[in-house]
Amino acid sequence: MSRAAFALPRAARCMVLALFVGMPAALATSHAAPPVQNLLNKKAPGFALTDLGGQPLSLSGFRGKVVLLNFWATWCAPCLVEMPAFAAWQQQYGTQGLQVIGISMDDNAGAARRVAARLKLNYPVAMGDEHLGERYGGVLGLPLTFLIDRNGMVRAQFQGETSLKLIEGRVSALLAHP
Repeated sequence: MSRAAFALPRAARCMVLALFVGMPAALATSHAAPPVQNLLNKKAPGFALTDLGGQPLSLSGFRGKVVLLNFWATWCAPCLVEMPAFAAWQQQYGTQGLQVIGISMDDNAGAARRVAARLKLNYPVAMGDEHLGERYGGVLGLPLTFLIDRNGMVRAQFQGETSLKLIEGRVSALLAHP
């Protein structure tokens, strides 16, 4: 930097340095992925997968139920916090028509299987991939949770760490409308 820059107060020098240091990162991300597709009030994209136990798992198999579809990963701390709550809701609201489905975005099914067992998940979990993520608008951050009504329409989407009370309230509202 020039002598003139060093004549600036320390806070101003830090700002100038931050601009120069941050500029390459900003330029590198100028070609970011397209914006996430808004799926609200649209038909949820179907899928046919195999769950971690080797059983077939398809979204269409749960038509008539309210589906909480949760994209997660073993390394995602907020995911590991909310999944036990989802298991409790499966137990509590399952008889009212709730079906929780977990989609692990991990590369390793063994790691996902170990976490599912440790958390005692009582709902199906399958391995997701880039293609499924793209069909759901691009899974750019985790957790990502969709609430799908009994007719297969996406009625809510929660990106990142979200209040469990808020999600549960939306689940209850969807369950109240058969």
